[in-house]
Amino acid sequence: MSFQATPLQIADAIYFCTGYNDVIALDAETGREIWRRSLDVDLADVAGLTCRGVSYYRIPETSGVCAERIITATLDARLIALDRRTGELCMGFGHHGAVSLLEGMGPVTKGYYYVTSPPAIVRGRIVLGGWVTDGQYWGEPSGVIRAFDAVNGRLAWAFDVGQPDQTGLPAPGEHYTRATPNSWAPMSADEAMGMVYVPTGNATPDYFGGQRRPFDDAYSSSVVAIDVATGRPRWTFQTTHHDLWDYDVASQPTLVDLRVNGTVRRLLLQPTKRGELFVLDRVTGQPAFPIVEYPVPAHGYAPGERLAATQPFSPALPAFSGPELTEDSMWGLTPIDELWCRLRFREARYEGVFTPPGLTPYIQYPGYLGGFGWGSVSVDPARRIAVFNTSRMANHNQLLSRAEAESRGIRARRAGSTEFVGGAAAQEGTPFAADIRPFLSPLGVPCQAPPYSMLSAIDLSSGKLLWHQPLGTARDAGPWSLKLGLPLPMGSPSLGGATTTASGITFIAATQDRYLRAFDSRTGKQLWRSRLPAGGHAVPMTYLTPQTRRQVVIIAAGGSSLLKSKAGNHLLAYALPMDDPRTPADRPH
Repeated sequence: MSFQATPLQIADAIYFCTGYNDVIALDAETGREIWRRSLDVDLADVAGLTCRGVSYYRIPETSGVCAERIITATLDARLIALDRRTGELCMGFGHHGAVSLLEGMGPVTKGYYYVTSPPAIVRGRIVLGGWVTDGQYWGEPSGVIRAFDAVNGRLAWAFDVGQPDQTGLPAPGEHYTRATPNSWAPMSADEAMGMVYVPTGNATPDYFGGQRRPFDDAYSSSVVAIDVATGRPRWTFQTTHHDLWDYDVASQPTLVDLRVNGTVRRLLLQPTKRGELFVLDRVTGQPAFPIVEYPVPAHGYAPGERLAATQPFSPALPAFSGPELTEDSMWGLTPIDELWCRLRFREARYEGVFTPPGLTPYIQYPGYLGGFGWGSVSVDPARRIAVFNTSRMANHNQLLSRAEAESRGIRARRAGSTEFVGGAAAQEGTPFAADIRPFLSPLGVPCQAPPYSMLSAIDLSSGKLLWHQPLGTARDAGPWSLKLGLPLPMGSPSLGGATTTASGITFIAATQDRYLRAFDSRTGKQLWRSRLPAGGHAVPMTYLTPQTRRQVVIIAAGGSSLLKSKAGNHLLAYALPMDDPRTPADRPH
């Protein structure tokens, strides 16, 4: 289980979901539990449990039961509406409060399709995609994007890239197009424009694209702006062409309005696992900062594969992928493991970012953790500052012939899960499996030199870097997953994101070393930190308590199996003492 939820505050309560899909309401003033709703999710054979949050909808000009509702989606692929005040099912929504998300999907192996991020709600419609288990076989469930009526749960439209003119349910005996790009990360919505911005993954499987169709290549690893009234795309921007590196768009698009020369610019910031940050006009999709197509390695090492000749870059903004790797940048705790890493680097192919996959070992950098992760970018619009964390972790990968995969026993999983991110990918139905590994020494530490995570800020007016520094220490890291307790500022691996307040303070946990920290958004100076009982890999949230008007910062601490940070099931809230004379805008935490 991975507790990564960012709570919502609605009136006098906060709402969130657990990794096993319980939905909980707490008193926003005291933290006292108001209600808890178990959704009776069938978790047998499903691992890697994740729920990053719930959504809220209020029916206009309506009062009474379920006039205000909490919307959530589950690990057994149901969309559910609950009364905000009581947690009871909204019986007029779908079938007794639930809509099956498997309708129209065709055969779905258990755990191969479900929802991990909160749905977007815009103009009375609930819009969502779904997680599709990585890398197991060609023909996995569809990545269709769907909208449902927020009152009755009826399907409003479906955007199936393989059948764009079929916006309703498939005909009996048919199903949405399989193996299309999915959308598992949080979406963003613009209520005034009636738009939803959808970050997409690459078409399954990740590391071989010889069987992808033109519509797969048109929409994979992109941000797609969809008209919520019709379900039709208004524009698409692709962050990686013919993605063979698992560079799916894992970060929520960040929407911000900035006044420039007396005119408000409606912008969209799209971070990527590659470490590139693209800034677009969210009305048109056109670049707000220049985007250039640069040549990349286009010679293949896998028969039947094709590669894009160019990839998009954002040269007016800093790149956050980290410096290119060299043999000299290999690192170890001892001379022996450093030598081992140097030898492994020398034997592998490495041509910089976009090194092509192949049947010989190759280095992928950034690896599948990014770059940017699901925490995305936090923005202070008054100061025009964007703050974010990025990772610097390489992979040591290799494609395997089907015969080699069979000899190793690499086969598609009988049940799907987020737990299978990384590691061996069977990719059944294609010529090749893939052996995907973080580039670690025999001691279990990264082969590249630290830092492994950075916290950065840029000026959104100029695109210039304001500050850039390692995030986290080595306190909870060490060889063979031992915790050495050394508070060295190495920049520990991170997953999660930041929240930036109007007072100019940024809060972030995210790191392997289990701290929630506060930084000055303008300078990067650390102002405060607090030790967490488990890894805090969610995005913090802040609110004013309804009675005492204290500012609270709240963070979920659930740990991460990917980062091997301590697991837990904690929600922690921080505030200044009641007698502190400062106003909420002045308070550091």
